[in-house]
Amino acid sequence: MNDLTNTPRPVLNREIATTRDGIDITRGYTGPLLQPFDSVLRNRGGDLAIYEQVRSDEEVKAAFGQRQSAVVQCEFRVDAGGERRKDKQAAEWLQQQLQKLRWDNTTEKMLFGVFYGYAVAELIYGVDEGKIGISAIKVRNRRRFRYGKDGDLRLLTQASMFEGIPCERPYFWDFCCGADHDDEPYGLGLAHWLYWPVLFKRNGIKFWLTFLEKFGMPTGLGKYPNEATPAEKQALLSATRAIHQDSGVIIPTGMELELIEAARSGTADYKTLHDTMNAAIQKATLGQTASTQGTPGKLGNEDLQGDVRDDIIKADADLVCESFNQQIVPQLMAWNFPDAELPRVWRVTEEDEDLNTAAERDDKIQRWGFKPTLKYIKDKYGGEWVERQAPAELQPGEAGTPSAIAGAEFADVGRGVVNLLRRHGVQFAEGEDAIEVRMGRQLNARVNPTGKRWNDQVRALVDKAADFAELEAGLLSLASDMELDDYAQAFAEAMTAAHLAGRYELMQR
Repeated sequence: MNDLTNTPRPVLNREIATTRDGIDITRGYTGPLLQPFDSVLRNRGGDLAIYEQVRSDEEVKAAFGQRQSAVVQCEFRVDAGGERRKDKQAAEWLQQQLQKLRWDNTTEKMLFGVFYGYAVAELIYGVDEGKIGISAIKVRNRRRFRYGKDGDLRLLTQASMFEGIPCERPYFWDFCCGADHDDEPYGLGLAHWLYWPVLFKRNGIKFWLTFLEKFGMPTGLGKYPNEATPAEKQALLSATRAIHQDSGVIIPTGMELELIEAARSGTADYKTLHDTMNAAIQKATLGQTASTQGTPGKLGNEDLQGDVRDDIIKADADLVCESFNQQIVPQLMAWNFPDAELPRVWRVTEEDEDLNTAAERDDKIQRWGFKPTLKYIKDKYGGEWVERQAPAELQPGEAGTPSAIAGAEFADVGRGVVNLLRRHGVQFAEGEDAIEVRMGRQLNARVNPTGKRWNDQVRALVDKAADFAELEAGLLSLASDMELDDYAQAFAEAMTAAHLAGRYELMQR
């Protein structure tokens, strides 16, 4: 075992492998502003304008727009940071602020940071009902911003294009994503991976159109005699171009020229290239292709139409919400609710559980002897609920067990039969020897062993289960072993005994 008692205390807030002072060997010389690591940008001038051209592709717009919509359609909430009244008041105030600011619209624009690698918004503050609130959140064009050597956000202006001016928090809110290390403040957006599929697709379409033009209208060919004048040659060329715009050739008589018309038996399948590039765009953006390109009715596609993977939705929602929680919420609370625990903005990305399925499951578990709490019922199903009165106990100490419940139900049936006979003039003995009491006692004695065995199995499972999911799975597995044969036999014997006892009572009268 290593002896660490003499290890010196760490130097607090010390950073060694910084990007400052030219010690980052991957960057070489760095000026006041850091340049992106993105290889596509670095080889093409470093301007995000080329990625704006990528976003103009119709497949990119459809796929990424679907990803944005999947996040925005999820309801946003603000949770209180604690249980005190001031904590809840702070959360309610922040919820109202975001609703006034059209938080969905802000989220949709900030999500373009996933596409470009980073996003920047400016916050304008004002007085709202005696508190310092947010008057507007304006998502700015990210091309106007750069990061300094310390990773600080800076705004490029006409007067300061080389160094930029500082962008202080909480007036600016930004985040980056996609990079594989923290030395890249610009992130690495989806556009980096979408650039080449879009480029190949566009070039393929250009050649495809040329092919279709050649296939649909062959190039005109004119032949002129050797003694033709330049004016005659020009007239012949104009005639060939009149057949099809900018598509004509002239040659002297006697000369040969081949491959004028595209071979109609060729397999110039540009559509395959087009579809392959679209599939690459969809896979990079959505993680799958079925939601935008699947054929309804085909196996594996029908249920995915319009879907985006849940993990992508949650990751995008958390990226926006958590960056806002870290950068903006603390300052708002310090101004307005200094003693409150920090609230948390988030989006509900999980689908609600089907209530019919939940009710069937809860009903099955209740039949096994478990009772849900009133809080669970209200939280799960909503509405107003009150607990109904529990059935009267058959005997002291036996209420709540399966045998006692079955005995009580059987005793109710017995009392109903006795009351019917009494209305017809039949008299029965009262007290402990009443027939319905004896029937219930006999039934309890017969079914108690089975009920005890069931209770022992369920209690052992409850003690062993680590969580509710494991308990539910164990109960479902255990249910197949809990047969009702013993109960059915006990009820049959009890009914026979009751019938004979009743006849005996009648004969004694």
